[in-house]
Amino acid sequence: MSTIREAGAGAGASKVMPLPARAAANTPMPLEHGIARNPGMKLDLGFLESVRSVNRSALERRVATLTKRRSIKADNQAAWLLRAIACMDLTTLNSNDTDERVRRLCAKAINPLRRDIVEGLGIAGETIRPAAVCVYHPFVATAVDAVRGTGIHVAAVSTAFPHGLAPLSTRLQEIEASVKDGADEIDVVIPRGLVYGAKWRELFNEIVAMRAACGDAHLKVILGTGDLATLRNVMLASMVAMMAGADFIKTSTGKESVNATLPVGLAMVRAIRAYFEETGYLIGFKPAGGISTAKVSLDWLVLMKEELGRPWLEPDLFRFGASSLLTDIERQLEHHLTGHYSANHRHAMA
Repeated sequence: MSTIREAGAGAGASKVMPLPARAAANTPMPLEHGIARNPGMKLDLGFLESVRSVNRSALERRVATLTKRRSIKADNQAAWLLRAIACMDLTTLNSNDTDERVRRLCAKAINPLRRDIVEGLGIAGETIRPAAVCVYHPFVATAVDAVRGTGIHVAAVSTAFPHGLAPLSTRLQEIEASVKDGADEIDVVIPRGLVYGAKWRELFNEIVAMRAACGDAHLKVILGTGDLATLRNVMLASMVAMMAGADFIKTSTGKESVNATLPVGLAMVRAIRAYFEETGYLIGFKPAGGISTAKVSLDWLVLMKEELGRPWLEPDLFRFGASSLLTDIERQLEHHLTGHYSANHRHAMA
């Protein structure tokens, strides 16, 4: 698994592996979400110790090139923004959440765009919805009931979110309770102290236990990248999570002072590529926190398309964690149709 050591290297780092062909040849038959589940692998401590550094400046240059070179306009932009909606985990994780607020959020997920916008875009016969709604555990049953029969997944943040500082037994019980209530995706948090202390075996074992507690529910592992200090820590935590059986790796809780950034996302995406080269398994990626404008969502979609290819523009492999992004996307689509921007209150979330 030598690819990661060159994650920020110059010319070679920008080459894109032919992922769809490799996936067709190497990946087993898909499961419920459409992607064969990652079974994990043995923890490779030797590999982790061999990763010395990640070239931040090279990653930043690559990101700057992508966002400047790939400008998406007009009808193409509208299509990409509809794709962003389909890859969204529509989220409410506030201290004042209530059952009624969650029901309103779910209603918005079922009908994310105003009818006049849908008709103006000519997509009245299509189903455009977020991939999931994401809520705290006490609201899982409410969300499951509200989206029943729509195909929208219910994700629960778990394991003492957002810090992960509770006994492992307590965190596992929380996962099991959310799954019992009907969540089919679980977003767990790693204790960042295990990364600081390079306690990779302990981190690996915890995530393995979390994966087991999830059962058939998909496991998204939140790294809390804004708290991890270095890109090397981000890269290593990404690899440990995937080795332990993560279905997705996720940047942030949205509660850190620094959340999802494109250079950090690129480092994680390169880790996903390296893991695929080693195992043949496709791992999903979820940036979260601070993604509140349509323009930023397009930057992330371009990053995924250029670095990993078309499969990572599908909700089985890519999600946005977002609470206010849908409002701006709806405004931008209205502007595309009318040439005018409306006030945010015309696109209420919940």
